[in-house]
Amino acid sequence: MMGKQKIDEALSILKDLRLPKAQHNERSALTLLALTNIRPASEWKNAKRNAIRIHDILAFVEKYYGKHYAENTRETIRRETIHQFEQAGIVERNPDDSSRPTNSPHTVYRTTQEAHDALLSFGKKQWKQAVSLFLKKKGSLAGRYAKSREGERISVLISQEEEVLLSPGRHNLLQREVLQEFRPRFCKNARIVYLGDTAKKMSYVDRDLAGQFGLSIDEHEKLPDLVLCDQQTNILFLVEVVTAHGPVSAKRQIELERVFAKCEIRKVFVTVFPNLREFKRHVSDIAWETEVWIAETPDHMIHFNGPKFLTLHQQGGAN
Repeated sequence: MMGKQKIDEALSILKDLRLPKAQHNERSALTLLALTNIRPASEWKNAKRNAIRIHDILAFVEKYYGKHYAENTRETIRRETIHQFEQAGIVERNPDDSSRPTNSPHTVYRTTQEAHDALLSFGKKQWKQAVSLFLKKKGSLAGRYAKSREGERISVLISQEEEVLLSPGRHNLLQREVLQEFRPRFCKNARIVYLGDTAKKMSYVDRDLAGQFGLSIDEHEKLPDLVLCDQQTNILFLVEVVTAHGPVSAKRQIELERVFAKCEIRKVFVTVFPNLREFKRHVSDIAWETEVWIAETPDHMIHFNGPKFLTLHQQGGAN
């Protein structure tokens, strides 16, 4: 019973700190309790600022609150709770080593000093004042999300010096996931040749890079959503993002081969899904000798046939 009380208190805190409604849930409450080392009998004045991994969060929640989360839910916690905590200024990532990549198994999270200072006064008469001070310093994430829904565009980094703004929507958010999560894991040296947009087809084109490989990027062609080029491995990644349209089917694969027929660089076809449920809806349409990446399980890929990952497709089925 005391455990439920602490979960309710954590939920109250998240609401007062103006987290979006999508984070008003038990998962987010338990994550906050783990980050602050608040156990069922603890008081908020004793909250800690321990730097912990998501694995440690799962272990803490199971040990002290009896809630078991499978290891494969780590990405759900990271993408749907921790990421928003970061944006809201509640946690900071890798305070001990800011150069550590997000997907490192050693990545840790810790409450910010501002959030910690506020949390120490929860349940006391100073709480409202502490919340006001926190929001003054960090702002309201719920408010920022509301503005985003009204039309704030999606920022995508092309390089450290350049960004493009995509129109709002699930499709373009998933395209950003490809660049932020897929590329560092599976083709970290790949450069962006082409990036589409649901509202503006040709959002970004590197024509100089395309020209080096005999690529002709024409807006009238049936281009994939993204084209990435790894010059070190001499591979062109043709990426289709599935939110509204279908995957790289046999028909689509032939279309893409025709579009890039003059390009002699080797090609890998990748279909991207947001989750397993969406993947299952389209699995029978996916062409052989192509790759599948599912955003909710970003460390893994599915290879359709062939002996190993990134077996390169050749027309006629030979490898």
